[in-house]
Amino acid sequence: MANEVSRTPAAPGAPHLRRVLGAGDLVLLFVVAIVNLNVVPTIAANGGVTVWLWSLALLLFFWPQGIAVIELAHRYPGEGGVYLWAKKVFGDFHGFLSGWCYWTNNIFYVPTVLLYFVGISVYVAGPRARTLADNHLFALGASTVLLVLLVALNVRGLGVGKWINNLGGMGTSVTAIMLIGLGLVVLFRFGTTMTAADFRITGDLRLIGSFGIICFGLVGLELASIMGDEIQDPGRTLPGAVGWGGLLSGILYIGATLTLLLAVSKQDIGVLQGVVQAVSHMAEQVQVPWIVSPFALVLSISIAGIASAWLSGSARIPFVAGLDLYLPEGLGKLHKRFATPYVALIVHASFSAIFLAMSFVGAGVKEAFVTMLDLAVVLQLVPFLYMHGALLKLAKQSPPGEGYYSKTTLVLAGSCGLITTILGIGVAFIPSHQIESIRLFEIKMVAGTLSLVGLAAFFFFIYGRRKAARKLAAAPAL
Repeated sequence: MANEVSRTPAAPGAPHLRRVLGAGDLVLLFVVAIVNLNVVPTIAANGGVTVWLWSLALLLFFWPQGIAVIELAHRYPGEGGVYLWAKKVFGDFHGFLSGWCYWTNNIFYVPTVLLYFVGISVYVAGPRARTLADNHLFALGASTVLLVLLVALNVRGLGVGKWINNLGGMGTSVTAIMLIGLGLVVLFRFGTTMTAADFRITGDLRLIGSFGIICFGLVGLELASIMGDEIQDPGRTLPGAVGWGGLLSGILYIGATLTLLLAVSKQDIGVLQGVVQAVSHMAEQVQVPWIVSPFALVLSISIAGIASAWLSGSARIPFVAGLDLYLPEGLGKLHKRFATPYVALIVHASFSAIFLAMSFVGAGVKEAFVTMLDLAVVLQLVPFLYMHGALLKLAKQSPPGEGYYSKTTLVLAGSCGLITTILGIGVAFIPSHQIESIRLFEIKMVAGTLSLVGLAAFFFFIYGRRKAARKLAAAPAL
């Protein structure tokens, strides 16, 4: 099965891709793509009400996401995922826009993961090395080296690159279990300051922002379907992998959050800047400070897997768009030896490297960096509008028994997912404390969103005309 090949349905006569992703690979891919432990302290700092926020997000966003992925992958299997689904249900332009937003979001997102890697990896070498994370030259150099390494491994093929994802998934699971275990030790030794009153829902509007962060942290079940032509027997493999990957991700997130809430006081969580600081804080309480370095090592492996998963997955979007001739045709080329979309990978990494370098220039650009990250959130959620909208459209138009799920399930999942996604996009327009001018921020967000959508339209119609002209020239004369 590892050497089985197929033709991506994105375009007739498309190049061959190797099916190398099995069920275990997909489960670990989902875990590493979804679970980001560094957001847990930020979310837990809001107190016990976080538990209800997690429950709502899992019910209203994560469950509909899983239904959408399984249903749409069942109806429209093949390379491209969010690009292909929107194209089939809503038309070529909407497919391109969905894929464009997904890809450009990850151009912005991958550099943040690389910087996250640097910030965590310095803990491996002990307290003296931690100041290196604040050294711009070191941080930029280390991030760039990791980016080049990940590109090289993924150009070699998913048969090689998937092991980085797999190690990342295992690393995520191990670090979550370590965090939960350490928290339980603290809890049993020192008890908890939590009371029933801490779980009461209040009218604090800031919780809306936390709900948005939770939803963004649960994105990732759609990633494997973007590599649909590289999955072994996707019709049988994908549904089970989505179920197990989603279940494990939910358990790890809620377990880690609940453990922090019970083991660390709300005041202490508030001053923690990340999961390593939380582990360090608890390790000092139980007098096992040595555990911080191995924890940071395993977490660093996990973060490298996160970067690899999103880099390799999202690079398939420009690859398929290149095959469809809505982006430069060269993006659709495969490596002659490794049968991988090497041009799309290199282009993706090049844009990410530029954005990474921008983050180290001046305070003004740093604020622009934060704004671009909020813009990336909007871009990230646009494909989910199409995914959940597609469920509603299919439920209305399809005859009974055609899909994987019943019409009732599609309507419920589509409605919940669509409303929650719209809320998530709205939350992204609420400025963080790092923004000095709210008015300027809102102008940048609106202008940035419209500009990127306009750029998508520009590429689609310019290359669409060339595609139409090429078809006309190739048509036999009457």
